[in-house]
Amino acid sequence: MFTGIVERVGALAEVKPMAGGYRVRIATDLAAETEPGDSLAVNGVCLTAIVAADGEVHADVGPETARITTLGAVARGQRVNLERPVRADARLGGHFVLGHVDGMGTVEDLRPDGESLWITIGYPAALAALFIRKGSVAVDGVSLTIAGLDAQRFDVMIVPYTRAHTTLGALTRGDRVNLECDVLGKYVLRAAEVAATDARTR
Repeated sequence: MFTGIVERVGALAEVKPMAGGYRVRIATDLAAETEPGDSLAVNGVCLTAIVAADGEVHADVGPETARITTLGAVARGQRVNLERPVRADARLGGHFVLGHVDGMGTVEDLRPDGESLWITIGYPAALAALFIRKGSVAVDGVSLTIAGLDAQRFDVMIVPYTRAHTTLGALTRGDRVNLECDVLGKYVLRAAEVAATDARTR
């Protein structure tokens, strides 16, 4: 489990095609603190470290992950947000993030507000019930608060620190981003769906 508080921005040193997916090599100083088998969130996607040595972490991206996340279109040299799993004895900043992406959004607008930045992101209609105003969302692995919301898009604001220490500050209109909705909302929605199904079958 993660918190959406990015530790480092790494760079893709290599993207090597494999059967149905590919292997990535990520240049990061987190390699020294990572062991094979460890989890690592890469732009909000939980991957398993295959190799961690010489300033690089190697991980496999499977066919399903390539289909439903932005990792299906990564390229050598691309910068990515990185976060290691949270420790049980650590302070919990951000919110509970599983690294299980629910869908991809599209950056529709960017508006400076002083040194901060408003970002408008369009999202798939299937996710509408999982967003609430002032609720949490992970965008490319970054924990953010939904400040504005309608049926097709939401607004978030990133502060100067987030602009400087994550990849979000380099987004442009039309870019695709990974979205993970708040896990608490998923459980509430599922419970409501089951209750409604039970009521119809009685």
